[in-house]
Amino acid sequence: MKKNNPILEMTDITKSFPGVKALDGVNIKAYGGEVLALLGENGAGKSTLMKILSGVYKKNSGKIIIEGEDVEPNNIKEAEKLGVAIIHQELSVLPNLTVEENIFLGNEKYNKYSRKVDKKLLKERSKRFLEQIGCRVEPDTLVRDINVGEQQLIEIAKALTKNSRIIIMDEPTTALTEVETKKLFEVIEKLKEKGIAIIYISHRMEEIFTICDRVTVLRDGKYVGEAKIKDVTKDELITMMVGRKLEEQFPYKKAKVGKTLLKVENLKYKNKVNDISFEIRSGEILGVAGLMGSGRTELAKTIFGEHKKEAGEIFIEGENVKISSPKDAIKNGVCYLSEDRKREGIVLGMSVGHNMSLSNLSKYENSMKKIDKTKEKEDIDEYIKKLSVKTPSADQLIKNLSGGNQQKAILAKWIMLSPKVLIIDEPTKGIDVGAKKEIYEVLNELKEMGKAIIMISSDMPEVLGISDRIMVMHEGKVTGEVTREEANQELIMKYAVATDIN
Repeated sequence: MKKNNPILEMTDITKSFPGVKALDGVNIKAYGGEVLALLGENGAGKSTLMKILSGVYKKNSGKIIIEGEDVEPNNIKEAEKLGVAIIHQELSVLPNLTVEENIFLGNEKYNKYSRKVDKKLLKERSKRFLEQIGCRVEPDTLVRDINVGEQQLIEIAKALTKNSRIIIMDEPTTALTEVETKKLFEVIEKLKEKGIAIIYISHRMEEIFTICDRVTVLRDGKYVGEAKIKDVTKDELITMMVGRKLEEQFPYKKAKVGKTLLKVENLKYKNKVNDISFEIRSGEILGVAGLMGSGRTELAKTIFGEHKKEAGEIFIEGENVKISSPKDAIKNGVCYLSEDRKREGIVLGMSVGHNMSLSNLSKYENSMKKIDKTKEKEDIDEYIKKLSVKTPSADQLIKNLSGGNQQKAILAKWIMLSPKVLIIDEPTKGIDVGAKKEIYEVLNELKEMGKAIIMISSDMPEVLGISDRIMVMHEGKVTGEVTREEANQELIMKYAVATDIN
């Protein structure tokens, strides 16, 4: 139950980095037995605020009060002792260790006589914590052998072993199926019953209204306001987040459709891509829908040459081309923006500018085979402006940018190559509503330039809102294709689960 006094108060928090004021007088309160949604566009300051609370960053000014005590966590360990735990979007479990070893990692229990890890005690205690959250995985199971939803529960069990009173969940459902998400929400309800305060960060509005009790909104590093979820609408929250009304969330533009740029015939890769044929023309967006495991990403990677096709043909502007590697694909005018931007899209330790020009360095080579830095910088600055990439400069490390701005920088990288076909996988995954609209506008511009865009997305409103045509996959096969006018959520889901349409 909610108490009169908050477990956590953060007041007038400020934090500056070179050239950027990330937080400017931010306030937040969290109560035991409630889920507090922390909302804001990418770059609003949510992650910075939570890193201050969890001991990763030190604030410049302001107060942190936990259960009435003024505290200053200087590192993660100190924050954990104060009862603060954070479950990151990218889970920190170690796949080659067992469940019990992961739960008590860094907090192992030793036998006082042998001075070795007490494995019996470890198993007993792990089982107890797992039972508390309804997780039926055996403690001695290797983490690599369990699904992502169960791995998330392991992280929660780990937090409970440390007597956490405040649990931060950062985009916890990004990689979860619908069933796993439902299970997570059941666990969150159990945590509420224990009087734990949960700070929930998500860009999925339907989740906010399903699981959260209150909401605090940040914008441009500043506190905008708070409200009870039952007292606000989705549109009101969006307006608070972006500072303006998003009258049209999906700004569709009909472009002039031209000749066929890409044609795929009988493409096959293992049992993931099974005899797939389709084509896409200039000036159109082909949405590719389907459930997790339907083979959408495998299809993209096979066309891009990352997976070696076992059969089938690929035609670019009518010419049969051989694509055995991404280098071949790029040479033939096909680019692919991965759904996993941190692992496959960017080099975290490099600058924004170098990430953007990395795939096109040959363009800037002079007669001496050296890079023409002036020309390179001109192009980088031009595309930073064109795509509205929010960064202090092109020299800023890309890892310091928000997810939306990282995504725009990756888009810029491929657009700088002037591709004929752009395959974009989950284009707005983990991105706020304001940045989403900006990316849709970029896709519209590319359509008008005569590019062909294949957009893979698990976001049904996105597929319906942006696509000119929609192709649906199930278990590596195309089960249906519909026009924009024919498309609706029910029809696409029927194709996605391969239900008889008649």
